[in-house]
This record gives sequence, structure tokens and C-alpha cells, in this order.
Amino acid sequence: MSDFRQLSPQVWASPQITPDDIAEAADRGFVAIVNNRPDEEVDGSIDGAVMAAAAAAAGLAYHAIPIAPGGFSEAQAQAMVRALAAADGPVLAYCRSGTRSTLLWSLARAMAGDDPAALTAAAGAAGYDLAPVAGVLAGLAARAGTSDGE
Repeated sequence: MSDFRQLSPQVWASPQITPDDIAEAADRGFVAIVNNRPDEEVDGSIDGAVMAAAAAAAGLAYHAIPIAPGGFSEAQAQAMVRALAAADGPVLAYCRSGTRSTLLWSLARAMAGDDPAALTAAAGAAGYDLAPVAGVLAGLAARAGTSDGE
């Protein structure tokens, strides 16, 4: 059973998915998959090449933006910005628990000027906590010309 959690009208996050979940995502109208898990992160994890092939078979775009536990780079956030911008419909991002995907989505959206409070509320509604990146979100939003409460 899938555990797709809506973060925004365009983006959903999920814990680890399978090729069958990719087929379900296609049936539900998703147009792209973003894999935020490094290959061989843990024994038994599904290789990105397998997931890319399943996405291609389902007619979905596939983006690999692996995030190792413990850190994000601006390049990874920019890659997420590009992946979201390229999608002409809903995107499903996944990692081990969905947390890294949610954190990366929030960083990408803050870079685009979204309000950190609104991002935090959306993530919280989906069961995710943005506290680990709260300071960075505020800085990115300020750099983009927004701030909390605006």
C-alpha cells in the first residue's frame, strides 16, 4: 500500500516506493518521480536504475537527486527546482521515510520565494517536520525577497 503524502498541489512525498508504486503513481496522474535515495544506502534498497526503468515503462519522467543522510547542498536544491519546473503535473518524491524529500522540496520552494511558515504548515500536515532546515528556509526566503508573515 502506498504512502503518498501531499505537500502542495504539485508535489507529494513518500517513504521508499517500489516499481509497483510507480505504476500506481502513473495511474493516479503523476508525471514525474524524484528519487532522493542514494543507491545502496541500506541492504535491500531498490537500485535507482530499476526505479528509472519502471518510471520509463510507466511513461513518467525520472530524476535522481540522491541525498545522503545529514546534509543538503545548494546544487541539490537547484536540481529539485529544475525537476519541479520541468514537470507539467504532479511529482512524487521519495527517500527512505519521505523526510529528505520533504526537506529538499521545502528548500527548493524557499529558493523560489515561498513563505517558510506556509511550507512548514504544509509539511506538518503531511506528517513531516521542517525544523532541521528552518534557519536555511528563512535565509533562502529572505534572499528571494520574502520572509515569514509576508
